[in-house]
Amino acid sequence: MTQEPIKYDASHLQVLEGLEAVRKRPGMYVGSTGERGLHNVVFEAADRAIEEILTDRASRLEIAFMPDGGVRVADDGPGIPFENGGDAGGPGLEAQLTRLMISRSPGGPRYPVLSSFSLGLAVVNALSSRLVAEVQRECRRQVQEYARGVAVAPPADAGPAGSSGTIIIFWPDPDIFETTECSYAVLAERFRELTFLNRVLDITLTDERGLCEPRSVRFRSPGGVREMVTLLDEQAAAPVHPDIVSFERDDPQMTGTMEVALRWRSCGPEQVRSFANSRPTPGGGTHLLGFHDGVAAAVTAYARKRGLLTAADPDLSTDRTSEGLTAVVSVKLEHPEFEGSTRGVLGNAAVRASVRQAVAEHLGIWLEEHPQQAAAVLDRII
Repeated sequence: MTQEPIKYDASHLQVLEGLEAVRKRPGMYVGSTGERGLHNVVFEAADRAIEEILTDRASRLEIAFMPDGGVRVADDGPGIPFENGGDAGGPGLEAQLTRLMISRSPGGPRYPVLSSFSLGLAVVNALSSRLVAEVQRECRRQVQEYARGVAVAPPADAGPAGSSGTIIIFWPDPDIFETTECSYAVLAERFRELTFLNRVLDITLTDERGLCEPRSVRFRSPGGVREMVTLLDEQAAAPVHPDIVSFERDDPQMTGTMEVALRWRSCGPEQVRSFANSRPTPGGGTHLLGFHDGVAAAVTAYARKRGLLTAADPDLSTDRTSEGLTAVVSVKLEHPEFEGSTRGVLGNAAVRASVRQAVAEHLGIWLEEHPQQAAAVLDRII
């Protein structure tokens, strides 16, 4: 029995132009066509506005779920012009809406907030049945509409503007997504998390889809990750002391900054959340390993100094010092390195030693300066 050889040549190649590739394989760009992918589209739309706030070009971000299924993302920045250039000298809004993998503007934040896939507004546009972009700038309004990633017409002057800012309204494409209804609870949790990790952020999330009055919540966290530790402890056992140990440090060895907050509870397993460039790292990584190393080193050193451990006793293990511990470990790096395609594990080797040293130093000082609280912590552990 003979078989005809399978012929494969250049005629079999299919070239996808522009945003067609995104619509053809949406899962490659937002993770899935289910609810998770839908939420990633919202994060991509918000990422640009968050960058505006982090660079002091805007002060607030407003996100609204509209009754007709649209999602409105607005900021009060100077308004990104449709053409290239503008205040930051980067790509214009029209380019951001139609081109993939545009590099960040020269005026972007030193440690950018990583959205889920960091591909920007072009992905939002490609996966929307309709998108309307509005710029209020220099006392004028300009509006442009798109249909499935393609401009319906050039930007049009829509009259005078009483303020400034950029507004993106998009309707997720039902031909692509299994559901086009965003979860208010899931997105609220993530945006609240972002304000803990970036205390300058001011984010309002509004749901106008219900029959009753719209529900709206404003997220601001001037206390940073300390407030996140307090929130995590609300549904847990009582803390062994009221103080939250916290610090921030800029470390050139890891080319980045770290912010850490921690407190022990009277019982229960550890509650430790780790982040890299404001992105959750559920698999941990070098920042989390360094944190646990530093806590164990500081508590062990203090226990030996107070005679609670003899020379023959081994150092306290990270398992012992972490039980009942609530903590948030956040690092922001100029060049983060993640392991795996999901980017859930931080891999920068220098981060572990930097975080370990900083945690051991700051926690050690706190233990020395607060003997009563330190005694409660050591009693909990030893």
